[in-house]
Amino acid sequence: MDPVRGPAPFPRLLGDVGGTHARFGVVASRDEGVGRIRELVCDDHTSLEAAIDSYLREAAAPSPAACAIAIAAPVTGDRVSMTNRDWSFSIEALRVRLGVDRMLVLNDFTALALAVPTLRADELEAVGAGAAVAGAPIALIGPGTGLGVGGLIFAGARTLPITSEGGHVTLSAEDEREERLIAALRREFGHPSAERALSGNGLVTLYRFACAEAKRAPLQLAPEAVTAHALAGSDAACVEAVELFFSLLGGVAGNLALTLGARGGVYIGGGIVAQLGDWIHRSAFRVRFESKGRRQPYLSSIPVWLIKAASPPALRGANAALEAPQPTA
Repeated sequence: MDPVRGPAPFPRLLGDVGGTHARFGVVASRDEGVGRIRELVCDDHTSLEAAIDSYLREAAAPSPAACAIAIAAPVTGDRVSMTNRDWSFSIEALRVRLGVDRMLVLNDFTALALAVPTLRADELEAVGAGAAVAGAPIALIGPGTGLGVGGLIFAGARTLPITSEGGHVTLSAEDEREERLIAALRREFGHPSAERALSGNGLVTLYRFACAEAKRAPLQLAPEAVTAHALAGSDAACVEAVELFFSLLGGVAGNLALTLGARGGVYIGGGIVAQLGDWIHRSAFRVRFESKGRRQPYLSSIPVWLIKAASPPALRGANAALEAPQPTA
């Protein structure tokens, strides 16, 4: 058996890197939480390394002894390439560059899964009814720049995250309108994945589809403009795009809950849902989440929570990952 090392040393540099923003923080000692949290705009930096340098300088952070980066990308080897940003790096080269004793890079929703046990009641907002079953699997989903998916299972006292690329599953239709949407996605992208609709760019795609359905020419809108017009009620196609977004999200989240048997609950992260205020509560999300034929009673018993933590919970999850024993070779 390979020898193992215990928890990583302090101070620890933590990162939560998405396609639009990169958030960093530091844990100085075991008795402290995540501090010196800063959010950087990815477009302002040419690489992850440049963003880290900028953070360490601006936050006057101490030189780290360990580092964990949660990133919106599959992590399958030393070379990591982001899905929705042209950043690519070597984990080992980053470790050497930072001079840290331990370097971990993990999927951002794996880190979010590890953070779930740390979430307080005031950091969660229930969407519908249902009661969690203690020890049952948990599912996570979150539309942002991309669509993050993950899970958490329990084995005795251990919590084991499920690393997933579930945002790229094939989107399914509930009715004829959604069948037309999927046909449009197939024509444009080839594979009509869930992320093509349930993401920032996905909102724009849904807006263009709503315009086509209404036989009107679309405007050149960024994702933020679609949400702003929808919230203001100033553009019917933007409103329709958001309604369709929540319907599709409910269907995908229900599929995920069935697949994982997530009777421990479904947690929604990502930036888009939170930016839309209380829309999820008056949308078709919960109806579509439960609308799975004979399994409707099963899904109606599963709680769904919107994560509303003030600080990025994935940073807590990244720190938790550094607590796990690591093989020495």
